[in-house]
Amino acid sequence: MSGPRDSAARDLAQAAPVFAALGDGTRLSIITRLCTSGPQPIVRLSEGASISRQAITKHLHALENAGLVRSTREGRAQIYELQPKRLAQARRYLDQISDQWDEAIDRLKTLVEQKKPAVPRKLTGHPGAAPVPPPGARRG
Repeated sequence: MSGPRDSAARDLAQAAPVFAALGDGTRLSIITRLCTSGPQPIVRLSEGASISRQAITKHLHALENAGLVRSTREGRAQIYELQPKRLAQARRYLDQISDQWDEAIDRLKTLVEQKKPAVPRKLTGHPGAAPVPPPGARRG
């Protein structure tokens, strides 16, 4: 029987390679170009890059291994295409985490509001210490 923790661990295991791949600026730039311009050959993806075509190819392989891009051959050209399904899966995982944080913050807020003292007390330092003078007051 699998519970919510098993499901969360499975979701994390599936999303981790996506986040690791997107954690590199060059790969994120490639994904952005594929999002805005559609499928492209490596020649176009490497245009204007500050790294070699061979380095771009290594980044594309990392993105392919994470399931973020797919390559197809058209003649002699290797065409790379974004796989939006993987991005959507990662987004769902982030949404789950966001919901969990919202729930945790709501529980904390409720707890703090239940524990509020009816009358605020002045801070006096440690027990038995003289009262703390107001700001700007001279000490005698």
